Amino acid sequence: MTPTPDKTPAVNVISLTAVDAGMVHLVGGKAAGLARMIKAGERVPAGFCVTTTAHRAGVVPETELVQAYERLGGGAVAVRSSATAEDLPDASFAGQQDTFLGVAGAGELIDAVRKCWDSLHTERVIAYRRSRQIDEVHMAVLVQRMVDPSVAGGVLFTANPITGCRTEMVVDAAPGLGTAVVDGSVIAEHYILNQDTPAVREGGCLNPEQLRDLHAAGQRLQQLFGSPQDVEWALDRDGLLWLLQSRPITTLFPMPPHTGRPSPRVYLEMGGQFQGVFQPFTPMGISALRAIAATVSRAFGAKADPLEGLDRVVDIAGRLYVDLTDVVRRKGADKWLPKMVEADLGPRVRAVVEQTLADPRFSPQPGSPTRRGGMLKPMLRIVPRGLAGVARSLASPAAARARAFRAVEGFKGQTAAPAELNTAADRLSFVEGMLLPTAQLERMIWPLMAGILAAAAPAGLLKGIASEAEVNTVWGGMPHNVTVEMDLAIWRLAADAGEHRELLRNTPPVELAAMYRAGTLPRIGLSEFLDRYGHRAAAEIDIGIPRWDEDPSPVFAAMANYLRITDPDQAPDRRFERAAANAEAMLQELVRRARRRRPVRGLLAGFFMRRARSLAGLREVGKFAGLYPLRQMRRQLLLIGAELASVGLLARAEDVMFLSLEEARSAVYQRADHHALVVSRRAAYDRERRRSYVPVALFSDGTDVETLKAPEAAEKGKLSGMAAAPGTATGPARVIRDPADAHIEPGEILVAPTTDPGWTPLFLTAAGLVTEIGAPLAHGPTVAREYGIPAVICVRNATQEIKNGQVITVDGAAGTVTMDG
Repeated sequence: MTPTPDKTPAVNVISLTAVDAGMVHLVGGKAAGLARMIKAGERVPAGFCVTTTAHRAGVVPETELVQAYERLGGGAVAVRSSATAEDLPDASFAGQQDTFLGVAGAGELIDAVRKCWDSLHTERVIAYRRSRQIDEVHMAVLVQRMVDPSVAGGVLFTANPITGCRTEMVVDAAPGLGTAVVDGSVIAEHYILNQDTPAVREGGCLNPEQLRDLHAAGQRLQQLFGSPQDVEWALDRDGLLWLLQSRPITTLFPMPPHTGRPSPRVYLEMGGQFQGVFQPFTPMGISALRAIAATVSRAFGAKADPLEGLDRVVDIAGRLYVDLTDVVRRKGADKWLPKMVEADLGPRVRAVVEQTLADPRFSPQPGSPTRRGGMLKPMLRIVPRGLAGVARSLASPAAARARAFRAVEGFKGQTAAPAELNTAADRLSFVEGMLLPTAQLERMIWPLMAGILAAAAPAGLLKGIASEAEVNTVWGGMPHNVTVEMDLAIWRLAADAGEHRELLRNTPPVELAAMYRAGTLPRIGLSEFLDRYGHRAAAEIDIGIPRWDEDPSPVFAAMANYLRITDPDQAPDRRFERAAANAEAMLQELVRRARRRRPVRGLLAGFFMRRARSLAGLREVGKFAGLYPLRQMRRQLLLIGAELASVGLLARAEDVMFLSLEEARSAVYQRADHHALVVSRRAAYDRERRRSYVPVALFSDGTDVETLKAPEAAEKGKLSGMAAAPGTATGPARVIRDPADAHIEPGEILVAPTTDPGWTPLFLTAAGLVTEIGAPLAHGPTVAREYGIPAVICVRNATQEIKNGQVITVDGAAGTVTMDG
């Protein structure tokens, strides 16, 4: 990312009053912002800028600098950096480069300018630029008359930077220089301002009128710049408010979009909670999921436009959030909703739901918030079929499994693209009209639902007889799971590599993938593997993401990890066999124990545990099958993109993934040119991929719901989460955010934001698993249990609290992570 220069004539020194909007490359973000404030009539200290032209030349223009200083009136000035990549919407560089206050005299001024230039090359600034993929930066230096902050100084945030609430402003203030607040050298007075009454501190340095002035200034600056602002200010001896700097608050998560529904509203993040996708979706990925969801809804009797999708699902920063407002406002929701979401989505989601239910703004509303009559007819049709399907599956699990796997093949065949698709219009019609074979879907759903229900039953039947960890042991080494079978298939590729082991272990995965595509890779069975599993990937529900049959680099990375295993007992197939043996032994022990104390319960528990082991592994088949139509849609969309690129409407075929289906339609039929739109969306997507934290739930005013809960006292050196797979493991942490080419040594503990099936090949060498979000029945914990590795989920900020290489102990029964050192 580099700023784009324009045709502004090069000068060495320029007054702030002469700076216009097109001079950012010349004066930097900070000076350009102040110039804009001056033009808007704000009270800003007079000053000038030593431009990037002088910096590029590498020589301080001493004569021009001194002349400008004298025109300013001499005396004490503030000398600040104003780099070309500073105070940008996603990179503030706050505190990264140097500021010098109270500079007096020509000699001190010249020296301060040189020091500002030098601060561009400090280790911390270089690391900051690298983290935001900023390539080239040049330094302008801002010189302003010093304000004597006799009353107070500090910072104003026009949105609450902790909670994200956009209806609150926050002021930190202290007597004297505001820089003491900025650098943390004093304990600041803290004020929360809203539109009604500011919070005034007894004996504080700011009075109500001054707080109102700050609030009004914040409103003006936010309107001027079009986004929440971080403002430095000072009050002089005459009580005048001076604005010293205004830059975007870069840490806020974006606001939910306005939907036209009454506020406030609450939104729950879906991608990470339901599918283990932490990264943003591509625009086409969201558009395709909406279309498929609408198609499924219509197939089961609900009304939804296939192109519009479900209207309660919104896109916030490339993540899918569902509007839960009507559900939490339903009378009696506080009795059942928290328990339901904890069972399906984990304790973090339960906590935000409880926080929302306790908020009086979400108290039950008169009347029914949903059209129950509209759902009654499809429910009456589906429920009897479901009950019959579940009962039939429990009665004959082997036959149910066979039906489910036949349905997967039927699903694959019936969603394949016909051979006669020849034009972009034909291909788009196929994508938009994708119909899922609901009959095949039902053949898969009822057996896997039977398995899930069978796995849920023993916990209640064995209450007081077996611990949760003992019951979870029964789910180890679970057979018939397509994801586990996929991971073991990768292990077999590695184990059978023979003379090619060194090539596969020591060659970068990207190079191996290139060799495979070029046909120069030795035969190792990869083609056969990709025939079966090539439609998979990490974040695979996003059709904007390449499948493994397009880019097998992640498969090679997993194989390289497996080839580092030297202890035969740690071989993945042996670990899986041990987990299965332990599960069977525990099952028999629990049945014996239960039958001694409660014979009928013992018989029922044994029945359900055995049925669960026969059927619960099927929980992955629905998604596994659903990825086939997604791959077909992706293939056709890439061909559409290639055709659009050939006529100059896109730069390359892959750009179609940064359009929606509607926008692709406008390009195909109206020849709309989307170059600029794609560039903008790619930049936003890349920026969002770097985001390290995504809120579990948001209010419509931007508040991160989790921030409202008082923090619990944590035991030093210990993080708490949710028990997800029993056992303990101690080892070095391997913090990974993207599994594509991840390296994990045997015995290391995988720490990740979340996981989906594309991550699971890493589990075969990991000693344990820690994730920030998730649910007990999600992909990661399920596969962890089946491999017999301990897992703790819902550990907030785990990827930030735990350092790479730090020795940690995971207790998958207690739900804790203990950090050494």
